[in-house]
Amino acid sequence: MMSAGLNCRLTEGAVRAEDLTKQQEEGIVADQSSFDVVSEVNMQEMKNVVDQATKEIKQRFDFKDSKTELTLKEKEKELVVLSDDEYKLNAVIEIIKTKCVKRGVSLKAFEYGKIEEALGATVRQVIKIQSGISSEKAKEITKAVKESKIKVQAQIQGEQVRVISKSKDDLQTAIAFLKGKDFGIDLQFTNYR
Repeated sequence: MMSAGLNCRLTEGAVRAEDLTKQQEEGIVADQSSFDVVSEVNMQEMKNVVDQATKEIKQRFDFKDSKTELTLKEKEKELVVLSDDEYKLNAVIEIIKTKCVKRGVSLKAFEYGKIEEALGATVRQVIKIQSGISSEKAKEITKAVKESKIKVQAQIQGEQVRVISKSKDDLQTAIAFLKGKDFGIDLQFTNYR
């Protein structure tokens, strides 16, 4: 009976040691807190934006008998806008922007391609939906954090930046600092622990 209880405690201790090792590998020590800086777009919200914009386009008189089409390519993270002419294409993009604002999708997440000719006397524009922080932007963010003189450390981890500090107040200050800066992309702050 005694050995089963001892075995259970040993197993729990091994799990805790395993968690500590994992945190140390990630650069987090027990007395430190952190958060991740990411740039992501909720694709379900993008679907809703496209659905609502398509519905409005079908109901508007100025788009009657036009060849206007919106196509969301989720895997490629692209939105393809097809319309009769440049004027209507720009009107569709304004509709998309309005719907994005209403649904809480940041307009900074879009990278607009050039307007090009398409088949059937139409024009097309591909809008890339940015996901993840590019290495250049990540370097820019870490540099800004280091130059801010806030007592935090910033590390680039793939397509995100992890900010670590012993003080949660310093992390809050770092979040406020990053929100005040414009890096040209939409930033979210996740995994605050």
